[in-house]
Amino acid sequence: MADKLKIPILYDTWGEEDAEIQPEPKRKSRKRTRRRREKHDREEIFEALEKLGHEPSYIALDGTDKTLSSLAKSDADLFFNLTEAYAGDDTKEMHVAAYLDLLGRAYTGAGPQALYLAQDKSLAKKLFKFHNIQSPYFATCYRGRVDHAEDIKFPLIVKPTSEDGSIGIDQYSVVGSVKDLMERIHYVQEEFDSPVLIEEYVEGREIYAAVIGNYHPEALPLIELDLSKLPEGMAKVAGTEVKWDKDSEAYKVTKSAPAEDLEEDTVDLLSKTALAAYHTLKLRDYGRVDMRLTPKGEIYVIEANPNPWLSSNSEFFMAAKKSGRSYTDMVAEIVDLARNDRRRRDRVRLG
Repeated sequence: MADKLKIPILYDTWGEEDAEIQPEPKRKSRKRTRRRREKHDREEIFEALEKLGHEPSYIALDGTDKTLSSLAKSDADLFFNLTEAYAGDDTKEMHVAAYLDLLGRAYTGAGPQALYLAQDKSLAKKLFKFHNIQSPYFATCYRGRVDHAEDIKFPLIVKPTSEDGSIGIDQYSVVGSVKDLMERIHYVQEEFDSPVLIEEYVEGREIYAAVIGNYHPEALPLIELDLSKLPEGMAKVAGTEVKWDKDSEAYKVTKSAPAEDLEEDTVDLLSKTALAAYHTLKLRDYGRVDMRLTPKGEIYVIEANPNPWLSSNSEFFMAAKKSGRSYTDMVAEIVDLARNDRRRRDRVRLG
């Protein structure tokens, strides 16, 4: 097959040996005796690449020179980059992409510049403001030193400036007094040794816009994380209880689904806002933009996520599926985008 590519799926591991991926055991009875193990997104991507006729494999970066050397020696045609950190340090996510750039290798997803801009939420918000993209007023500080401060008003949400996946955000992140604000700042600084992002809390619907493409990106159908059924008195934010704690009441009563009951003009404005944020932070191939839609119809960009989760349970695939794409279609499109973008940049560089 002329288009058959060697595509290692690149992911990171640290602190523990990564369990070998085992096939699902065969059952003598059709009746299920236990829940099927939930697959990693890398496993689902592997299967999709096989269906597309490619040669997928795995490369796990474990934070050692040995795996970096193996990466450099790989004869891959393209890397499907799922790394989120290096040696357990998520601020080094961008360095993996930069290393691939130094090697001159093609890979899916955002480059190092976009990964840096999106991870530093304070910097991203400054860029949003420059490009007239509305984002909540904010301030940043670290151990008594204020880096930036707008005229913010309570209630406020306090979180680390450079964490992903709602890490550092929980039901106590929204504060309504100076006392609570100071206590939460202390908690974030001690727990994460990180500068603190203090934003005005925006009441409204949690809307996610998946974006796919490069030179003419497309905003896919909008997805909403419904926070309306959270326990009384709990701040309506997508914190760790909502996203990761499967035993919590918050996790059980929240779900993501295609956004309903939105006016056509509102959908159009949300999509255009997401595309503007995607361009501003130089995202590539695919990404997700998280927004809040207020009862008055105002749109606030909360953050943009390069290389978001691609599981079949993810909000990104929910949007892709709603647009008519299968999981395999989605993976094929990301691979094609990475290949074509690399070819075009090579032509420009060579004149």
